[in-house]
Amino acid sequence: MSKPIRLIIQQPSLAKYRLPVFRELAKYPDIDLKLLYGVRHGIPNVEAEGFSAEPVWLWQKKFRGQHVFWHSAQWNAASRDVADVLILTWNPRYASLLPAMLKARAKGIPTILWGHGYSKAESAMRRKIRLSITRLATALLFYNQTAANRIIQEGWDPQAVFVARNSLDQEPIRQARIAWQQDPAKLERFRQEQNIGPGPNFLFVSRFDPANRLEMLVQATAELVADFPHVRALILGNGAEEQKKLEALAESLGICERVRFVGAIYDEMQLAPWFLSSQAFCYPANIGLSLLHSFGYGLPVITSDNLSSQNPEIEALKPGQNGLLYADGDVSALASSLRTIANNPEMAAQMSAEAIRTVEEDFTLPNMVEQMAAAVRYCASKR
Repeated sequence: MSKPIRLIIQQPSLAKYRLPVFRELAKYPDIDLKLLYGVRHGIPNVEAEGFSAEPVWLWQKKFRGQHVFWHSAQWNAASRDVADVLILTWNPRYASLLPAMLKARAKGIPTILWGHGYSKAESAMRRKIRLSITRLATALLFYNQTAANRIIQEGWDPQAVFVARNSLDQEPIRQARIAWQQDPAKLERFRQEQNIGPGPNFLFVSRFDPANRLEMLVQATAELVADFPHVRALILGNGAEEQKKLEALAESLGICERVRFVGAIYDEMQLAPWFLSSQAFCYPANIGLSLLHSFGYGLPVITSDNLSSQNPEIEALKPGQNGLLYADGDVSALASSLRTIANNPEMAAQMSAEAIRTVEEDFTLPNMVEQMAAAVRYCASKR
């Protein structure tokens, strides 16, 4: 039998949501996985489970308003003594990336660049720099098909382009959803204890980042009060400064009782009843994995139609099927989309079923990991 492919993956951190991905990839008998991940002050990592991992300090410096990184893990992994294939973070702001790619090529080690493949604020010069680094790679691994199609149109070999669509481990979500749905009395007690009325209730769960445009949800809620006296925006997350601004906005609009700030909740079983007590998930802009999280609970998603401002996971949203897009920046258009969900329970139920199907059949962890493994095997064949 041939030896397993020694695969080293370099990442800026070891986030909790990535654990299932690496754990599944490590189960492949033909792949011997080791993760090298960054250690940065103020950014917590989790313990590796089910795969080999090593923390390596990640140097960071701000230069001309941009963060520049040096991760020695990239350079050190480019060695025949430790790796047959490398997966490196696809970010041109890593000063260590180009030297590591050149070293890997000199040593005959195939490399995979893994990432978005674009920047939301990408200029022509940045794109040129990105593509110049790309030419040194053996294969490219994207988060979504749209970005992959673009680089194929720019001349990249389609056989060397792989799409591991960003996915979540839906099993904890599914278990939490079913557990609460199977106990309606418990769910009703929760709603009474939390003073969650008949609604409609529109949920947001994430950090309070200005890029998420949460003020638009508050403003849209104010527009809905006349039609729905019991409407509520249920906002879960943290960010003290941003919350103060949002609370002041709600007060100025006279809807303090219609906007509920719950705080951050991380336990899935505690999050579940908030999802199951809502009619839709509203993320005004900049949505990412939260889209797949809400789909796991069967919640239709409402977000901006400016797709360039969104993250790769937006590809999972099919307008009219599992969610709605509103005209970017238009509060009244957002309110109209929320009103559409509230006024059409049958349509909302169909969207709910399609949302669950999307994450149970299309955007799944096995599908994601299989594409990663395919990229690794492709590179191993090019050694």
